[in-house]
Amino acid sequence: MNKSKGYFYGAISLLSLCCSFQSTQAADAFDPQSPWMLGDWNGKRTELQQKGYDFSFGYTGELATLLDSKNHSSHGTEYADQFALGTHIDLEKVLGWKDTEAQITITERNGRSLSQTSDALAGQLSSTQEVWGRGQTWRLTDFWIKKKFFDQKLDIKVGRFGEGEDFNSFDCDFQNLALCGSQVGNWVGDQWYNWPVSQWAIRAKYNLNPELYAQLGAYEYNPENLKRGKGFNLSTDGSHGTIIPAEVVWQPKLSTANLPGEYRLGYYYSTVDAQTIKNPNKTDHKQGGWVVAKQQFTTHQGDVNRGLTGFVNLTLHDSTTNTVDNMQNIGLVYKGPFDARPQDDIAIGFSRISINSDVNDIQTRQQDEEYNTEVYYGVHATNWLTIRPNVQYIRHVGAYKNGENAWVGGIKLQTAF
Repeated sequence: MNKSKGYFYGAISLLSLCCSFQSTQAADAFDPQSPWMLGDWNGKRTELQQKGYDFSFGYTGELATLLDSKNHSSHGTEYADQFALGTHIDLEKVLGWKDTEAQITITERNGRSLSQTSDALAGQLSSTQEVWGRGQTWRLTDFWIKKKFFDQKLDIKVGRFGEGEDFNSFDCDFQNLALCGSQVGNWVGDQWYNWPVSQWAIRAKYNLNPELYAQLGAYEYNPENLKRGKGFNLSTDGSHGTIIPAEVVWQPKLSTANLPGEYRLGYYYSTVDAQTIKNPNKTDHKQGGWVVAKQQFTTHQGDVNRGLTGFVNLTLHDSTTNTVDNMQNIGLVYKGPFDARPQDDIAIGFSRISINSDVNDIQTRQQDEEYNTEVYYGVHATNWLTIRPNVQYIRHVGAYKNGENAWVGGIKLQTAF
């Protein structure tokens, strides 16, 4: 059996076993109303939370199979996954430190990506399985402390974490990378490191009012952190500069229904020397910006937890040093589409990734734009398990004008132990 398929079937077997326990035992460990598969540990988990210790153990698995393609007949299948083990500590409860908290998260990634093994997807700019990447290995993903000052208006966070946790942040329910998470990190990934990579950093946030805040950060650039053997690297040896992002975030509640929204406007600048596209012997500094908008438009029979939400992401990057000069995605999500399934969701998203025109001047094959589309239905099986079957369509793989067009089927499952 293919090793990646073995991961998938093993996960399915585990979930089936859980469901069988649920039907034969009244054990809290598999209560569908519990937020955790393993339950409340006879009340100890809630007791620890009340004392300031919040433990988490999450799992994300993603299956992708090539359904059809224009020029290739081989239909490969791959499975990739990630475990995330974390502890959030309320240091005001534990040590009496007012308005102070800390986070430790360790992650491990496994498996293979269809985008890396399928001939039909060779050179894809996005990825059919966002959970794959940055080395399939163990990493210290979070190791930070955060404190608030001036009646909680100023928020300072220091330690090891990634830019996308605070800047250009976005949901990650889609399986296609171009529709998931911080998009700047996807297209400036040689310097901006998204989850699960961490680096030494500081972030200062100031709440201007309950709906509006501004923030500024400084993140170490150290390519040593990308190496598989450096997942727990705490050294600054190999540092070459700093990534400096700035962002303004507005989180309004619109209309009489208090429909939530989030609007982000940001800019980043890198002090790191980067080769220019046209002349590798010259260097310059990367910079760019982003706009993110997410707004709920409707409720379902007055329930704000159900209804239609739309989103738009736009990133712009300098054409001097970056291969991708801009990208956009747009989509709709409907939560609670059926009264019998009030916690399910259905979504569609489109993305466009544009190659810097200067790249074409030095290549024989002309590149232009790659398009990624995904439709998913999210089954809220229990409060600790969501399964999202999806279909993806990738047009002009690798942004080649006469490139491959491919259909991919996927399943994304997320559970909290």
